[in-house]
Amino acid sequence: MGLLLLGALVAGCGGGGGKPAASAATVAPAAGRTAPAPKLSGAHACANASGFTCSTLVVPLDHSGRTPGTLHLRVSAADRPAGAPVLVVLTGGPGQGGVAFVPRVRARMRALTRKYRLVMFDQRGTGADALRCPALQKAMGTSDLTPPPPAAVDACARTIGPDRRFYSTADTVEDLDALRAALGADKVTLNGTSYGTFVAERYAIAHPDRVGKLVLDSVVPAASLDGLEVDGMTESARVLRAVCRAQHCPGDPAADLAAVVRAHHDGPEIYDTLVALSVGAPNFPGVLGALRAARHGSTSRLDRIVRAVRRAQRAPAGVLSQGLHASTICADLVPPWGSPAAPLAGREQKLEAAAAKTNPAPFDRATVIGNGLARTCVRWPPTPAPPQPKSGELPPVPTLLLAGGRDLSTPLPWAREQAEHTPDGKLVVVPGSGHSVQSRSPNGEGRRAVERFLLG
Repeated sequence: MGLLLLGALVAGCGGGGGKPAASAATVAPAAGRTAPAPKLSGAHACANASGFTCSTLVVPLDHSGRTPGTLHLRVSAADRPAGAPVLVVLTGGPGQGGVAFVPRVRARMRALTRKYRLVMFDQRGTGADALRCPALQKAMGTSDLTPPPPAAVDACARTIGPDRRFYSTADTVEDLDALRAALGADKVTLNGTSYGTFVAERYAIAHPDRVGKLVLDSVVPAASLDGLEVDGMTESARVLRAVCRAQHCPGDPAADLAAVVRAHHDGPEIYDTLVALSVGAPNFPGVLGALRAARHGSTSRLDRIVRAVRRAQRAPAGVLSQGLHASTICADLVPPWGSPAAPLAGREQKLEAAAAKTNPAPFDRATVIGNGLARTCVRWPPTPAPPQPKSGELPPVPTLLLAGGRDLSTPLPWAREQAEHTPDGKLVVVPGSGHSVQSRSPNGEGRRAVERFLLG
């Protein structure tokens, strides 16, 4: 049952063709000229959510105005209450759209809709206009960590072409500010999950006077990441031991995991599986017994779990675009080779040197080098680095940080790190929860914490 449920949950996290076409009729203003005021066009009743109006926000492909072209972002906004503060819900990935999830989010946030005007949008490169890389999509689905075939990475970069430099978080931040202006709101309250927390944080840093409150659920630190995934690997020992205590299992599952990785050299595959389960099934059904059996020579149970998770992660680009994921992640990471603009030559050696300095137990350094984030970005063509904030320090905006004690996708140390750089923040940890605390925590504890914070 747990793994069958996982298929729906992982696919809800967060045709061929290439990048969405830039409009020839409307282009961004030349550098130094004033851009037209953002506005929403084509308003009509949303087919998937009564009481919501769907429209389109036209934004520059290049917010600097140096490169012509526009993107058309789909927006869904509640019709009322009139004059209510705007609550923008930011989805994850990067690569997950927003508009398709309005019915689900509205049901979960029904108590909030009495006070707030709920708004969601498809971030650039997602949803119906997702960046499409068929081979990479087939290989990775909704996963961050499945090691992709090198040829699939190369083909994706070629398909998107030089425009990949316009899909960083900095670009999405400016899209979000255009949405705020188009809605006629002086300030917005942002509720982000996973990668959505990163967008919310970067928006608050860039536009501190335009934020009412922040909800950061399953936190990615605003200071960015290195792509080595060591925090999640080391946290897997604590998480599996916590599950073991709850299930009264025999032995030490972290020791079992370490032994299996040493014997079978399958760290990236097992790590990907554990992370996915922490999203969709944080009780890790069958995993502890499968690890124990695999340590003693019988891998069939563990193999079945790995295969089931891989099937559950299959998804088209409209659900989570791997083309957008690669374009954004490889621009925003602070990688071991120094910059996304660094030449390909020498990256592998710098990755190996950085991994040699880590202690990812119960995993090994081959898992650090071989995880999907590292294997994608080490091959991603040099791309100009987007602007970065000077630090991950958030402005003194009222902020609720939520973390699941069993989350390996955005592990607990990340939330604790960001909490130290959030001067008006409160961190709530839900021990038995995995990823996406407000929608999946046991007994609705995360959802109630958000309601108290936003309605108080």
